[in-house]
Amino acid sequence: MRIATWNVNSVRARSERIAAWLERSDVDVVAMQETKCREDQFPASVFTDLGYEVAHHGLSQWNGVAIASRVGLDDVRVGFPEQPGYGEPAVEEARAIGALCGGVRVWSLYIPNGREVDHPHFAYKLRWLDRLRAAGAQWLAEDPGAQIALCGDFNVAPHDDDVWDIAEFEGATHVTKPERDAFEAVVDAGFADVVRPHTPGPGVYTYWDYKGLSFPKRKGMRIDFLLASPGLAARVEGARIDREERKGKGASDHAPVILELA
Repeated sequence: MRIATWNVNSVRARSERIAAWLERSDVDVVAMQETKCREDQFPASVFTDLGYEVAHHGLSQWNGVAIASRVGLDDVRVGFPEQPGYGEPAVEEARAIGALCGGVRVWSLYIPNGREVDHPHFAYKLRWLDRLRAAGAQWLAEDPGAQIALCGDFNVAPHDDDVWDIAEFEGATHVTKPERDAFEAVVDAGFADVVRPHTPGPGVYTYWDYKGLSFPKRKGMRIDFLLASPGLAARVEGARIDREERKGKGASDHAPVILELA
């Protein structure tokens, strides 16, 4: 069984590339982020024509998450318990959707960017990660053997070698101690980074900005993850980052990350 996560950066703009990639990669489940569309705008036929069931949660031209599966798509859940909202008054954004796919509870997660260290969005990001940690810990407390995959764009580079040059990020988000601590707390709650052992760094990334020829210059970041519960981690046979999908006209600025399960 193959599970993938991919920040597609507009599912409508990249529908043809997504369809071609699904056929080429032969994945069973893909968790997508930044679909950037409402429910009525989502191109479901891109997936159903290829034999996938699909669930999407989108409220506007921002954010948006989806799961496509050809091994079942049951018990769809929008958001997780006490998921934080943003703004005054706080509004819950389209950043989390989960479903049971082939016996695995797959979550597609789009963690807030944080914007700037002194911005309210940064505090929102930390609250969001903390509530995800608490929800994940509760799921494992209720069922220690549960097979759960937390998939998505976490907008955190947990280690210095997860960015091309840590000196370039001085004073910026994604690499601060509070963000890294919040990410590590999710790991400590029982969700292992099962991709890194199969894709060792440095120089191995999942995101490259469109600006400044970042991709050909290899100025990337590793911010997209599949974090697995103990029950799921025991099934992992391999993982890879499909860097080729970042190439060419019309590519997302993120590459798909693929997990191989026994």
